[in-house]
Amino acid sequence: MFIPDRRLALAYRVIAAGLVFWGIARITGLFTGHVAGVQFLYFTVLSNILCLGWFVALAARTVRDLVRDGTRGQSTPSARFGGAVMMAITVTMLIYLIILVPEAFTQRSGYTPFTLTDNLIHIFTPLLTIGDWLLFTAKGAFRWYDPPLWAIVPAAYLVFAFAYGGLGGTFGGGTPYPYPFMEVDRLGIGGVAVWLVGLGVALEIVAFVYVALDRGLGVVARRFARRSGAPVAAP
Repeated sequence: MFIPDRRLALAYRVIAAGLVFWGIARITGLFTGHVAGVQFLYFTVLSNILCLGWFVALAARTVRDLVRDGTRGQSTPSARFGGAVMMAITVTMLIYLIILVPEAFTQRSGYTPFTLTDNLIHIFTPLLTIGDWLLFTAKGAFRWYDPPLWAIVPAAYLVFAFAYGGLGGTFGGGTPYPYPFMEVDRLGIGGVAVWLVGLGVALEIVAFVYVALDRGLGVVARRFARRSGAPVAAP
């Protein structure tokens, strides 16, 4: 189930790429001429860059398919890779809404959430990425073993962040930890482990929901196509 109009898909993907780039440029200072390199150490920015690259790839494939095959059909290079991108940016959104925003209000850290920049990188980019999958990608490609594979991206970031901080590197504010649930000095190793296991389980549940939704919509699309005699798009 998807909208088989490459013109709409191209417009959506070009606009989405522009908005994602705008968010990245605002958070990193690209528009000011004073680039904050430390921002590129955060999963939030890295996952947004991943989404930007994905939207550019989607737009390029859509242009190619428009020229070669016409306006009807889908143009997604790899639905399963798109699922990995979608899950990575979903992690960004959920960590922001469930952990960072409540911490900002309860700890009185001086950080103000829900600014335009925050909304762009934490909310708009995830919703645009999820929306592209819902609207323009044929369903039924995800596999039940994909969620553990998608978890490699945030897990690799955790390894990098702990190694970087452990070797003396610092993130914003001079702290060796990019996110509060990683602060071993404050929570202890056991506390951090509990946080990471809990978050890992919760996020894997979300990933399995994506898979279930994708496979369910794929079944519905195939049944509808058989009844109507329409061709079924390959996921």
